[in-house]
Amino acid sequence: MEVCPVKDTAARTAFNCSTEYGQLLDVLVSEPRHMRIEAKINETQKHYEGIQTNVALQQHRDFVHLLKEEGITVHQLPSKSSLHEQVFTRDIGFVIDSHFYTSSMKEDVRKGETSELTAWMNSRDTNDIRTFHHPIEGGDVLVDANTIWIGHSGRTSMEAVQELKQQEPDRDVNVLSLADGTLHLDCVLNILDAHTALAYPEAFTDEGWQLIQERFEVIPATKDETFHMGPNVLSIGRNKVISLSRHTRLNESLEKKGFEVLPVDFSEIIKSGGAFRCCTLPLYREDPRDTAAQL
Repeated sequence: MEVCPVKDTAARTAFNCSTEYGQLLDVLVSEPRHMRIEAKINETQKHYEGIQTNVALQQHRDFVHLLKEEGITVHQLPSKSSLHEQVFTRDIGFVIDSHFYTSSMKEDVRKGETSELTAWMNSRDTNDIRTFHHPIEGGDVLVDANTIWIGHSGRTSMEAVQELKQQEPDRDVNVLSLADGTLHLDCVLNILDAHTALAYPEAFTDEGWQLIQERFEVIPATKDETFHMGPNVLSIGRNKVISLSRHTRLNESLEKKGFEVLPVDFSEIIKSGGAFRCCTLPLYREDPRDTAAQL
């Protein structure tokens, strides 16, 4: 099945992301038009032999259609034939408040993605782009109001953590060391609202897990759910969460906690080691603290 390219829409000029769960208004995605697994760079990829590109394209198109139905402006980063992991736009950059950060990718197969992102940003006449000298990827960075949670993984170094601390001196930074084989923090932890998180306990040290439990009421994911990207949901605001349709137990747990689950089949794309959060780079979210102040 041939899939028509997703058209970019009018751009919001400002950036704003102070949480992981404020109402999502603008997001950057990239089609998996050239997606394939060549050099296997994570544990999930080692489990699969290949990607059916047309299936991945259709699943991604359905996902983008849902985002638009929810009133979210979707911007499309052009796909480049040499960049096979480009669908995972979350990793190549992130927004904290009004600041846009370009990641520093560790794997050679992904380094070219940041150049494409920078070119797209320059086309928007954006001047406030911050960079890193050491490896850091957006999948390891979760923004929680006055706190930033950072995964110390094989993709994000402690040197980069120190760089971010210098850039964000008014925020607390909690560093979570991740178990071997964990690709990014957002594969094992996602913040759903001001009080609730979805997490896989075994991915963390005892100290890290204690920090998470002190801050959040945790909905735990199982080992199998985590392998199949269950924790990698996307919160789009107003207690709505986009989640994999295959995870019925996990989705029922989310609903029992008061979340509206929007199930989507992403079975082909998760073969490369990422799901909904990985495939979205939020550019603008409403600050839920501002919304609460208006009520």
